[in-house]
Amino acid sequence: MTNRIFRSILLIPAALLVALSLPVHAEEGMWTFDNVPTKQIAAKYNFTPSQAWLDHLRLASVRLNDGGSGSFVSPDGLLLTNHHVARGQLQKNSTAERDYLRDGFYAATLADEMKSPDLEVNVLVAMQNVTDKVQGAAKGITNGAAALKARDAAIAAIEKENKDKTGLRSDVVSLYNGGEYWLYQYKAYTDVRLVFAPEQQAAFYGGDPDNFTYPRYDLDMAIFRVYENGKPIHCDNYLKWSANGAAAGELIFISGHPGSTARQDTVAELNLQRDLRIPAMTEYLQRRIAALQTFSAQGPEQARLVGSTIFSLQNSLKVYLGRTEALKDPAIAQKKQAEEKDFRARVAANPAWQKEFGTAWGQIAAAEEIAKPLVKRSVFRRSDSRLLSIALNIVQYVAETKKPDGDRLPAYHEAGLTSLKFQMLSPAKIYPETEKLYMKTALKLAQEKLGPTDEYIQAILQGGDLNKIDALVDGTKLADPAVRQALIDGGAAAVAASTDPMIVVARRLDHISRATYKLNHDQIESVLTAAGEKLGKARFLAYGKNAYPDATFTLRLSYGSVEGFPYNGTVAQPITTYYGLYDRAAGFGNKPPFDLTPRQVASRDKLNLATPLDFVSTGDIIGGNSGSPVVNRAGELVGLIFDGNIESLAGDYVYDGTKNRAVAVHSSGMIEGLRKLYNANALADELEGKK
Repeated sequence: MTNRIFRSILLIPAALLVALSLPVHAEEGMWTFDNVPTKQIAAKYNFTPSQAWLDHLRLASVRLNDGGSGSFVSPDGLLLTNHHVARGQLQKNSTAERDYLRDGFYAATLADEMKSPDLEVNVLVAMQNVTDKVQGAAKGITNGAAALKARDAAIAAIEKENKDKTGLRSDVVSLYNGGEYWLYQYKAYTDVRLVFAPEQQAAFYGGDPDNFTYPRYDLDMAIFRVYENGKPIHCDNYLKWSANGAAAGELIFISGHPGSTARQDTVAELNLQRDLRIPAMTEYLQRRIAALQTFSAQGPEQARLVGSTIFSLQNSLKVYLGRTEALKDPAIAQKKQAEEKDFRARVAANPAWQKEFGTAWGQIAAAEEIAKPLVKRSVFRRSDSRLLSIALNIVQYVAETKKPDGDRLPAYHEAGLTSLKFQMLSPAKIYPETEKLYMKTALKLAQEKLGPTDEYIQAILQGGDLNKIDALVDGTKLADPAVRQALIDGGAAAVAASTDPMIVVARRLDHISRATYKLNHDQIESVLTAAGEKLGKARFLAYGKNAYPDATFTLRLSYGSVEGFPYNGTVAQPITTYYGLYDRAAGFGNKPPFDLTPRQVASRDKLNLATPLDFVSTGDIIGGNSGSPVVNRAGELVGLIFDGNIESLAGDYVYDGTKNRAVAVHSSGMIEGLRKLYNANALADELEGKK
């Protein structure tokens, strides 16, 4: 079971919709590809996806380590995702002279395609149920910490064995809160080159005010090409482009990687989120946004340096505010309580079930009580420094890789080292001015919330003030990947002897990091994992496997139809057009953030303004689905998920098909933009199979 206290934040825009632990209804659900609800789909839409149809869609779908989804859309490795998913790579390739976020990018030839500094793409090629192996490793072990250690060792062994055997990235994932464990094997690609991205203003039209709203008028798309051995890959499994795109009332499917939901959490877990975790995260995000906006106001270059971070933080803040409203909504609270009451009653009605599973809720509640005083530390003990994060990775890497695989910290298991080193050695430029800003902002807030004597703060500042950070950042050499590589190659001896100030600080932080992990692992995670497995097994017995697991940033299939929804006393149309874009700009006097780009102004007469631009569907998605392909019955690409409406912000917890909507860019609108706004006819031809 994922520990909700230490669960990482996802800084990814997309709809946040919700499912129950009870049997689901209508379009609700983010289904694993081994358990697609084909009978439900057939009953409502008279269509049954075949296994070949599902396999093709799975192999055409990709996961990006920048936190989003995507799909192959040509036989020569073109990969479609969102602009905001590609944003990090655009930022890392930009300079003061060449700002690709502001100006966009188009490579007219293969030679012009721009390599991404540290983007990894994963394709799910195999799945295997390994529940018996993982759960069996802890059988008969009564000590919770020892049982979890045995599970961890079993997972590490499964991952290593399968990576060694196949060469594929091998991840064991927990589903149904530990009711099942699956081995997911991925083909990984790390040579990923940018082909096209529009201007930020065209992709994120309306800015933060329009984020998580609808109607929308965004061209939130980006296109990469995936290479291997220096050449574009050949794809047999790619999505053919639909010329007509999605139509109102049409059945659609969404294949992507939803990040994290809490739909199967107990009431005790949700209460801790509501009362402690979410308020602390909200305050952290608000403070950091304010500091970065002040820095951004100093000039264009400062704005460029922190623009992507502000974008991500504002998106996360909107998500957390939505979660706050959801958990404080009496109707949602009553719904979650009713679900748990029904589940408990079903277990209690069977004496054997009650004996085996009935204690799980109390065990989870007890673990949450232990977690409560740790929440502030988990939120505010942070530096927000890439340099310090790299330093701590290096310190722990050289120590952990000397140990047997099963005894290591989870981040350093053998099967994950290739991806970890790829990130640790990223050549993306690190800017001293933003490092200082991020660290000072984070540590100032930490001093206020935890007190200046907190051991984490002391390990960094050693009794000094925040100005000491300047010397840390200016003195380190870790911005150079070659220096990082030398330390890794030199091993524990080189790291122990290093006088680099960031490495010195990381050595002091290492024992704090390990102590925090051990406390969480032994006293909280061990209880939640064991109790979660009990509830996972009980859920199957009580309801069968007609429910879907919480999101885990693994591949899922959602389905629904293209439909508007009631809002503001009227009805939102299912599809918007380029007409609407120009009307919205005119209505706001073409003032930011509702202004048009120069290209949109100059090219208005070239466009067919009736062309669909964005649309909404009832498909059930969450953060991490950004960039997911939307396909029709024929498996053709009809759209590209990029957001959800404001009504969807309760999506961690509940799903309401009457008003929760996933927002997507229309396939016709993308082609219209490529051809008539960007003169990217060769690219449009390749997408439409005319090349």
